[in-house]
Amino acid sequence: MTVREPSAKLDSSWLRGRFSTQLPYEPVTTGDGHLFRKDGVIRPASVLVPLVERETGLTVLLTRRTAHLYDHAGQISLPGGRSEGNESPSETALRETAEEIGLHPRHVEILGSLNDYVTVTGYRVTPVVGLVSPPFELEPDTFEVAEIFEVPLTVFIDPVNHQRNRVVVQGIERRYYAMPYGPYYIWGATAGMLMNLYRFLTR
Repeated sequence: MTVREPSAKLDSSWLRGRFSTQLPYEPVTTGDGHLFRKDGVIRPASVLVPLVERETGLTVLLTRRTAHLYDHAGQISLPGGRSEGNESPSETALRETAEEIGLHPRHVEILGSLNDYVTVTGYRVTPVVGLVSPPFELEPDTFEVAEIFEVPLTVFIDPVNHQRNRVVVQGIERRYYAMPYGPYYIWGATAGMLMNLYRFLTR
């Protein structure tokens, strides 16, 4: 697959093969959250990168967080959260996804994981990639989730949709990725992890 032909082989069979070979890749970003953690405490967490098998092609299922949340209010996110006990990254991702949006684990085939990403809120997030088979029903936790929507995977692996921006936070310059799509501004940790998915699939 080349980056100029992002949809050339993108189907479930190709994805399974890509993850099963475990070919190495260089992540685009690993986050810069450690720069803002003066206490040095970084907690484990996981998100699910849900790739939904639609007749028109694979999509990425995303959420928009509610406006009243303390962390990342109103932002676009992948479903997930902090680890509990001795959970594996996959167990955390599946549990948190079920709690947030009601997606039952029986609909998810875990393919593998991407490089960890450290967020400014102090989490070392493991993105777990899962293939989601319809039909399925969703029941969002309305306290955390304002909206659930899907974006074609080809949008995220086409370089024309990648932006690199900058902002100064606490006197430190941060450079972050963004991938606008329609009314949705997908940026920060979510865009960073999707950039790593892009690199993994198109290396």
